[in-house]
Amino acid sequence: MLSRRRIWGLTAIVATAVASLCWTSFDASAKASYACPYTLTQTYSAALRLLRVDNGYNVTERDPDAAYILFDYQSRESGNRTTSGAIEMIPSGDNVTVLVKLPQMPSYHETVLLDSLKRKLESEYGEPPRRPQPKPKDPPDAGADASPDGRTRRAP
Repeated sequence: MLSRRRIWGLTAIVATAVASLCWTSFDASAKASYACPYTLTQTYSAALRLLRVDNGYNVTERDPDAAYILFDYQSRESGNRTTSGAIEMIPSGDNVTVLVKLPQMPSYHETVLLDSLKRKLESEYGEPPRRPQPKPKDPPDAGADASPDGRTRRAP
C-alpha cells in the first residue's frame, strides 16, 4: 500500500510531466498566419521595410526568391532581450499566405506584427487588387433534342 506522501510525490511528478509536455507542444506550434491579397513582391518588400525601417530590427538573413526573412525580434516589454523571428511568404492561388513565427514569445506578439504588416500594405499600396470573378460556365450542350430553355426533352 502506498503512503500519502508517496502518492503526492507521484502526483507531482505526473503533473510536472504533463505541464512540460503541454508547454513544449504550445511553443513548437506558435505562429500566426494571414491570407494576404497583395502580390508576393509587394508583400515581401513591405515586410522587409516594416522590420528594418519601421521597427529597426536586425535582419539576419533574407531571400526574396524563397520569400522568407529571418530577424532579431525585440519587444518593448522585454528590455534588451532579443529572440529570433521569421516571416515566410507562400504563394497560394490568388493570395500570399504570410506566416510570422516568434517561437520564444507569446502568440500575441506574432499577431501584432501581422497587424502592422496589414496596415503597412494598405497604406502603401491602397486597397488590395480586385481579382476578376470567374465567368460562369455555359450549361452543357443538350444536343439536337433540347428544348428552347436548354433542358432535354423527354421521349414520348
